[in-house]
Amino acid sequence: MNQQTYLTPEGAAKLQTELKELTGPRREEIAQRLRSAIQMGDLSENADYHKAKEDQSFLEGRIQEIEAVLRNAVIIEKKQSDVVMVGSTVTVQEDNLSPETYYLVGAKEADPRNGKISNESPIGKALMDHRAGDVVEAETPGGKIRFKILKIE
Repeated sequence: MNQQTYLTPEGAAKLQTELKELTGPRREEIAQRLRSAIQMGDLSENADYHKAKEDQSFLEGRIQEIEAVLRNAVIIEKKQSDVVMVGSTVTVQEDNLSPETYYLVGAKEADPRNGKISNESPIGKALMDHRAGDVVEAETPGGKIRFKILKIE
């Protein structure tokens, strides 16, 4: 299941920072909690020990997930193009509404509230490979929407 993940340089750096934190201080903190809990004796009824083991399991799972994402990541650089692709900043306008600007990113970095939409989202998919001036249609959970691509950066 080695699926490619698109990441911006900022997104990759953010994941590398998180990985450093998890494999360093967080891993050490959990190891210390386990040592303390083991010193208390009977592990069968030791809630601190069981909670620390559970936390360790989640931590190791997240570390594996980040490592897999980074291993299969395709870093997308912003480059000028006349067609929409991952890494493009696109300004669109729906009917007579105000223009909206989106930054197209991979699914792992999507943050719609901050204008970052995934290339796998309905609007992201609809925009891909189109040019400024094109009118595109997207099938969203709220219904079909049509908008015009005003500008690609």
